[in-house]
Amino acid sequence: MKCCHRPHCLRLDSSSSKASIATAGFFVSNSYFLLLFSSLLHPSAALVHLRANSLSFTFLDAPARFAAPVRGSGVCGALHIADPIDACSPIRHNRTAGGGAGQSAHSDFVLIVRGVCNFENKVRIAQDAGYQAAIIYDDQEKGSLYSMTGDSAGIHIHAVFVSKMAGETLKKFAHGEEGECCIGSSVDETAATVLVISFVSIVVIASVLAAFLLARDCRLLRHGTHNRPPSINRQAVEVLPCFTFKNSGVNNNHMEETCAICLEDYRDGETLRVLPCLHGFHTMCVDSWLTKWGTFCPVCKHEMSSGE
Repeated sequence: MKCCHRPHCLRLDSSSSKASIATAGFFVSNSYFLLLFSSLLHPSAALVHLRANSLSFTFLDAPARFAAPVRGSGVCGALHIADPIDACSPIRHNRTAGGGAGQSAHSDFVLIVRGVCNFENKVRIAQDAGYQAAIIYDDQEKGSLYSMTGDSAGIHIHAVFVSKMAGETLKKFAHGEEGECCIGSSVDETAATVLVISFVSIVVIASVLAAFLLARDCRLLRHGTHNRPPSINRQAVEVLPCFTFKNSGVNNNHMEETCAICLEDYRDGETLRVLPCLHGFHTMCVDSWLTKWGTFCPVCKHEMSSGE
């Protein structure tokens, strides 16, 4: 006798799972390289601080990549406004003549507006005029800070880029030797810093993906559990009456000769289990049915849990 047992289990589609894992891996790996690339392009953080007429202002700046970096506690000097303001031609107030860099006890900075010519040209003109630092401000209201690029050959002064708002404020309160302007040292983005930021970002991204996949699997498991048909515990099934089938005998209560579950004929000596509705089945078949698939008789649909 063979009894048909239909397995009831929740299986996640293997191809779908592999696709999800591959997508997650692709996303994480590409996020890593994008983050690393953007970190290398992102300017170092630094500050420009101005003190004039009992007022104090501090602005964020982006140091130029081709100029001399600011070290230690920073540099301070007197802030002057370039003439012409765009510094695309030689600056008229030349600090090298009659009080230049070699004769002055303090440093001189020059404020320049962006536009007309490139950053490198502005910085070289400021250097030729004897200034120790060039502060270039944006000419657009909503422009973002970024590190200025150019050829560093022959450039030994500092240069930073600030927003238009910062530049206009500096221009308004720049009074040469009467005030003081300081440029703070930048936080260098070393390889270790980039790797640490990248590692933390990967951990965060991986955690989010893991949480998403775990939540999806839990939802599928709950969905499968809720859809599973009600069943009867095995102890309750085993107390149901059984009898041994004899084909030669006549039983008015059990006239069936075929199991309605596995559709195989009964044989002499086989043990059958009888339900309260008086329908009998192979013991293995009906036990599996009641504990896995339903609480009713497969023939008449009589509900076992009704107690009738």
